[in-house]
Parts: sequence; C-alpha cells; structure tokens
Amino acid sequence: MVKTERNWQELVDSIGNFLAPSMAKDHPNLPVVKAEGCYYYGADGKKYLDFTSGIAVENVGHRHPAVVQAIKDSADHLVHGPSGVIIYESILKLAEELQSILPPKLDNFFFANSGTEAIEGALKLAKYVKKRPYAISFTGCFHGRSIGALSVSTSKSKYRKHQQPSWLTYQLPYAHPEDCPEGMDPEVFFAEKLERDAENLFRHQVDPEEVACMILEPILGEGGYIIPPKSWLKKVREICNRHDILLIFDEVQTGFGRTGNWFAAQTFDVKPDIMAVAKGIAAGLPLSATIASKELMDQWPLGAHGTTFGGNPIACAAARASLEVIKEEKLLENANLMGEYTLERLGEIKEKYPVIDDVRGVGLMVGIALKDLETGKPDGDTVMKVLNGCLEKGVLFYLCGNSGEVIRMIPPLTVTKDQIDHGLNVLEEVFAAL
Repeated sequence: MVKTERNWQELVDSIGNFLAPSMAKDHPNLPVVKAEGCYYYGADGKKYLDFTSGIAVENVGHRHPAVVQAIKDSADHLVHGPSGVIIYESILKLAEELQSILPPKLDNFFFANSGTEAIEGALKLAKYVKKRPYAISFTGCFHGRSIGALSVSTSKSKYRKHQQPSWLTYQLPYAHPEDCPEGMDPEVFFAEKLERDAENLFRHQVDPEEVACMILEPILGEGGYIIPPKSWLKKVREICNRHDILLIFDEVQTGFGRTGNWFAAQTFDVKPDIMAVAKGIAAGLPLSATIASKELMDQWPLGAHGTTFGGNPIACAAARASLEVIKEEKLLENANLMGEYTLERLGEIKEKYPVIDDVRGVGLMVGIALKDLETGKPDGDTVMKVLNGCLEKGVLFYLCGNSGEVIRMIPPLTVTKDQIDHGLNVLEEVFAAL
C-alpha cells in the first residue's frame, strides 16, 4: 500500500474540500494505487476486476507494456507539440495508420483532447462547410457537456439544466427496439417511422435546406446501450443523402474495437461523412479526433478551428502503440468471441432473475437493464445495490440509462473467458443475495 501523510479514508472524506462535486461525486470513489491489465489495485490491498475500462478507454487493458514503453520513448524526445507551429512524426504516422482502419475517404484529421472537443469540431466543420445553421440530433444520445455538444445531447435533461444550450437544434426519436409493436419487424417498422418523423419535422419545424448535419451515436452509450436496427441507420444515411445533409457519427464510445469491428460504422455498414472519436484511441491519454474526407476538411481554412494541446506527441505515440496491440493480439476477434460468450451467460442468468428486464450488446459493449418487479418501470435503485454488492466482492461495473437502470459492462478487449466467468459469477451471487 502506498503511504500518504493521511490515510486514504481521510483523503476520500475530504474530496468535497478540493474537487467540484460534478467531478468527484461519481460511483464508487474507489481509492486505487495502481492499475494493470483488467485490474485495479485498491488502497485497501484488494484487487478489483475492472469491467469499466475506465469508461471504455482502456481497450487494450490498463498500462499495456507496449503503450507504456511508447509513452516513455516519446517523453525522451518531445512532450508538447503545438501542432502547426511545429510538426512531428507521431501525429503524421498516427493519421496515416488511422486511414487504414477507417471507412473509405474518412482520411483527414483534426486532433483534439476529448470526445466533447471532437463533437464540437464535427459540428463546427459541418456548419462551416454547408453554411447552414441547424443540426438534428436523436433523443437519448449523449455527445458531451460543453455548450455546443450539450445542444445535441439529450440522454438526460439534468445535463441541460440552467444551461440554455444553443437551440439551433432539432431532435428525432432514436430507435428503441422495445418500442416496436408486437408482431412487426423492427427492421421495417423503425425505418418507416423515421421516414415519417423526418418528413413531419421538415414540414412543420425546419426546412431541410437549412440543416447542416444529423448527429447520432450508432449505439446509445450513456443513454442505455440501445442497439438500433441496421435498416434504421441506413435510413438516416438515405435521408441525409436526399437533402444534402452531412451525417456525423459519434463513435467516442463505440470506436477502436468495442463493437467487434474497428468502428460501429463497419458493424452496421453505414458510412458517415464526419466521425468523432476519443476514449479508446490512446489507451488512457487525452486524445480525440474529428475525422472527415480531405474534400470536406480542405474547406475549413486556417483559423476556423484550433487547439493548443490537441494531437499531443506522447498521446499520439500511445495511440499508435494501442492500434498495434489491437492488431497483434487479435483483440477484435476476442471482442466478438468474449462478447458472444458474455451474452450467452447473461441470457442464462436472466432466466433465473426476473428483475433483469433485458440483456443486450454488440462485441464487448454490454448492457443489463433492470426493472422494478411491482411496477415494471426501470429500476436504478436496484442497479446501485447490485453495483455496490459486486464492488464488495471485487468486481467493478458501471451504470447508464436515463434512470440509471442499466448495468454497463465494458471490460478491456483483452479480457479472458476466466475473467468473464469470475465477474458474472459475482454478479449472479449478488442477484441471488438480493
């Protein structure tokens, strides 16, 4: 255990004296001294199996040796590089390597530091290029909490409280599979519904000739791990094509192998015009990117957007190492295999415990939705009991959904079958105890 001037509990108790509640009051405030692979090592001397990946960041596992070495090697040469003032190898090599794993013609990059910044860049690029004022987002999507990103984020109304984000946005309903009428094919129902919803929006609220972009998460992340039908996403693409509207995919959480492909765009076979990526890109270092074709980016001149720290040379080196690890260790294949196994086991657990309303996932992006057995409504209170029970037994899950009713399971892509079994055994023990 690391020695400190005060014990860990005193430090945790003093959080409110130093850190803003909006930063420090998340679940579960677990004091840790080290992380490695799929584990956190607590200040209490316990080892915790991490099924959060630092919220979908540590896709290659915590402190992968290849990433750590790349960080050290880069720091020996260059720590900061204001891109454009100077230029350096790691940012150019990273851009080149990203081109090889992205959908065709998504080949030009603006590097920043966070997912929110990537979204801001995507919205700015779309509005600049199209010279149109409005954006359309989809109800339930989360795109960040800066004012621009907040204007298209609708996963929870509390995020928008008192903020008055830019109202140059309109919303369309996201495709929630449970909303499909009984006996109807979701692939047909939601595509037809979107066509009607978009037509009504364009007829009554905003002319499509004034819309610069549509933006959405191809799979809802913070909004509850909702997986839409492929035909619905294809219909979004079709509507954008019809009205010359740019399509933005927020792949901040779905990117870099999380869905079993490099990106969800490949999982659903739908190509956006602009993509925002972050989280898993650099194995824990701050890095993100707004990505588009060279044709679009060339219309965004010097001064239209900028950054001081974006594309940091150490972060770019870490990202290159992370991409190499995913390839060499066949982590896309592992994400698919372990994801299928996880859903199979969770399906068996669901049969035993009626509190589990739904199990859903793609690759290693898995959601377990709970319901109140008396009312049938989403049950965030029980989710917290489950999370705390699992934590006591050394397994860390997280939550999502509008009411916090979904247990979010997003282990590193390096996770093994034994680790999946251990985590799910603990989860089942907690359900049994409840």
